[in-house]
Order: sequence, then structure tokens, then C-alpha cells
Amino acid sequence: MRTVELLLDEAAELAVREAWRRLADAGLPSQARHRSPTNSPHVTLAACPELTAPIRWELAEVAAALPLPVRFTGVVRFERPTSVLAWSLDLDSVLAGLHRRVWEAVVSDSPPGTLNPFHEPGRWSPHITLGRTRRAGAFAGRRVPALLPAPPLSARLVTLRSFDTETGALDVLQPRS
Repeated sequence: MRTVELLLDEAAELAVREAWRRLADAGLPSQARHRSPTNSPHVTLAACPELTAPIRWELAEVAAALPLPVRFTGVVRFERPTSVLAWSLDLDSVLAGLHRRVWEAVVSDSPPGTLNPFHEPGRWSPHITLGRTRRAGAFAGRRVPALLPAPPLSARLVTLRSFDTETGALDVLQPRS
């Protein structure tokens, strides 16, 4: 599977990594525990079986729209099927439009039934994962948000990339020149 992700500017990335550290130091599930060099704070826009040439062509157009300013809106928890603690992003019209372009690109050249329905426009919640676990309710305690630093008021999404979940390869998706 190939993800399509947006990376944060350096200051926002450092803030996320600090939140990861605080969760890990408290003995809670944290993305800091993933030691892979490819582990970076990111927003997942979609995932598809393959980045075909038509999909890459459309993603180059999306990459040309970066950097994109965004606002953090606070802490969010998901229980689907894993427990996730994240900082959510404001889904303004610009971010929603960029996401829709990515979704339309991957859906147009992917076999039916291969895309994650949580990435569909209208269902997608832009967020930066801070911690994830298979233990249901792992982040339900009241103390969890108090452990975290405040998210940045604003940030920029600066890089579009794809991660191959089978090989571990990363591709930075550049605008067409």
C-alpha cells in the first residue's frame, strides 16, 4: 500500500516530537517509539495500492499548491479499530480542496474496494497522530491532555510524500517542472 502524506514545517514538527516525547516519558503509547528513520509527523491524505503514472501526474499538481498554512484545533481521540490520540487540524476550504484532489486522483486509478473509507471526503479528519495502540480506551484518562504541550497555533504543510508500507521506501512527490 502507498500512502499520500503531507509533512509539517520544522517548528511544527518539533512541537509534535515534543508531544511524542512527553507521552513516551509518561509510559503511554507514542509515535516516538517508532524508531524508523521514515517516522515523521504527517497528515495522511489517502492510501492506495500503487502510485500509477496517472496518480503521480495529479499529485504533482497537488505538490505545486504547497506550502499550505493550517491551524491546529486541539486534541482528538479515535477508536477505529485502534486507539489514536492526535492533534486535529482545521478542515478549511483550502485543505478540503487539496484533500479532494488527492482522493479523486487515487480513486480514479485504483481497483474498487482498495481504498480506506476513512479517507473519503466528508469522512476524513485531518490530524497528526501523537500515539496509537490496539488497546481500546488507552487515551481515555483525563490526565492525557494535561501531559501534552499546546499545539502550535498555526503551521505549514510543506512537503507531499508517499510511503510504501511493504518496502519502507519514501518518495517525495515534487511539482512538475
